[in-house]
Amino acid sequence: MIHDTSTGRRGLLIAFEGIDGTGKTTQIARLAQWLVGQGVVSLLTREPTDGVYGRKIRELFVDRRRVSREEELALFMDDRREHVAQVILPALARGEVVLTDRYYFSTAAYQGAAGLDSARIIADNEVFAPVPDLVILLTLTPAESVHRIRTLRGEALNDFEQEETLGRVDEVFAGLDRDFIHRVNAADSADQVHAQVRGRVEATLGDAIKVLCV
Repeated sequence: MIHDTSTGRRGLLIAFEGIDGTGKTTQIARLAQWLVGQGVVSLLTREPTDGVYGRKIRELFVDRRRVSREEELALFMDDRREHVAQVILPALARGEVVLTDRYYFSTAAYQGAAGLDSARIIADNEVFAPVPDLVILLTLTPAESVHRIRTLRGEALNDFEQEETLGRVDEVFAGLDRDFIHRVNAADSADQVHAQVRGRVEATLGDAIKVLCV
């Protein structure tokens, strides 16, 4: 948490993580709506961003082979440094709840699945990126993830969404063990998942959320 000395509020950072197809974007939007209903000022953001580095990352979705693993990681790190400095830290300083669709645990998982040291990636990020107060890790089997992407979203799989790749990514996510990481079964209905997410936010951050109410 970051304390805002001018208002007495403390900003909170909540990250949604998980392999592709778990419904992160849907669930983070629903949580944002719920927070508004509670009178909480929140900021919804995502990674990769729409900035210069984020756009370069999205170009890799079609063909990751254009850059080395290290160059790909550098793009994610540069995008996050900009995101933290320009978006996340200012919002936290204003006492807002920041909701980010992916954060550095995704980088650790996806780049770790490509053969890089996921623990080192997390450590390097935490030098400059604030540690989240809560991580909602949505879980789903890689096979179900691929099914959702192909049938429910009606999209072709990009290089990050191949089932074999997602299997390795899922293994890294499964190995994460931090007190603020809470797993939610994304195989349930959207309403059930939202209820679990909301319950976790209330249980974990309830007292702090009350302080942030306008």
